[in-house]
Amino acid sequence: MEFTIGGRLEVRIAPADVGKRVSVRRLTEDGPQGPKFTDTVGVLTSWDDGVLSVTPRSGESVRIPASSLVAGKVVPSAPARRRGPAATFAELARVSARAWPPVESEPLGDWLLRASAGFTRRANSVLPLGDPGVPLDAALGRVRQWYADRELPAYIQTATGAEGAQEELCAALEERGWRREVTAELRVAALAPVGDLPAEVSRVRLSRTAGPEWLARYQRVGAPGPEVAAVLHGGPSVWFATVPGEPGEEAPAAIGRCVVDGRWAGFMAVEVAPEHRRRGLATAVMTALARQATDEGASAAWLQVEADNEGARALYEGMGFAVHHLYHHFRPV
Repeated sequence: MEFTIGGRLEVRIAPADVGKRVSVRRLTEDGPQGPKFTDTVGVLTSWDDGVLSVTPRSGESVRIPASSLVAGKVVPSAPARRRGPAATFAELARVSARAWPPVESEPLGDWLLRASAGFTRRANSVLPLGDPGVPLDAALGRVRQWYADRELPAYIQTATGAEGAQEELCAALEERGWRREVTAELRVAALAPVGDLPAEVSRVRLSRTAGPEWLARYQRVGAPGPEVAAVLHGGPSVWFATVPGEPGEEAPAAIGRCVVDGRWAGFMAVEVAPEHRRRGLATAVMTALARQATDEGASAAWLQVEADNEGARALYEGMGFAVHHLYHHFRPV
């Protein structure tokens, strides 16, 4: 990371650069063994009272005293990704929302309040894709009340790491006492290579419905209520994949879900029983669903995976899925 001009470190950012992507270096320690520095790259989300806030792709803002800066500059937006189909944040946000539709929703300006009796954060959180139409504090008050009326915790789903994402909203939520509870990656890939993977797809059964057998393997369901069926079966064109278990096993060996929406195929709920892992079943499920989506005209793929799920991330990386952006769920403390 280079900050020098003619051999000198320079701070070339100012409060007027709020909203731009910046790279800063700050002094963190100046002891007997010499100075130590820390570099941060992200969106400059605020600069008030001598303290600036920079929000990197992780979504967790870093507060930096201006007096500790030794260098800083505005940097270009993150380069276009070399793998996976081209897509804007707004397009993917809407596609992924349609693939996991809530039971109940209500607009608040360009925000969408979503509720599904508590079944998953995605279906019980605010999707903020623009201006709520009222000042932020008023919008957050409305959000709290709307979810309290339904006896649900208030969540707001934000995103970082893509052009048009919401680093400033993340920082504003943190300043108001909201805390990030989970972070996940939204990854994209070309669909055809997934469908071309060498996999034992003959074992995979495809269906338009998630029957009792499929639900028996799905880990996010305890006693399935009507909201579970409504969310799972919602979406433009929904497919469920099942790999039967061995004789005598009550639940399938593996399952998966795919929603086809125009050029996009979204993959969700890919799960393999612990005793059946490392046998290629997750790949078989993904490949069978990809082939079905290709038959319906899709050409691009997306999926979401929690940032701490190292096994799944490695699997999808091997299939060609690259991180497009991160999304986070914030909840008031």
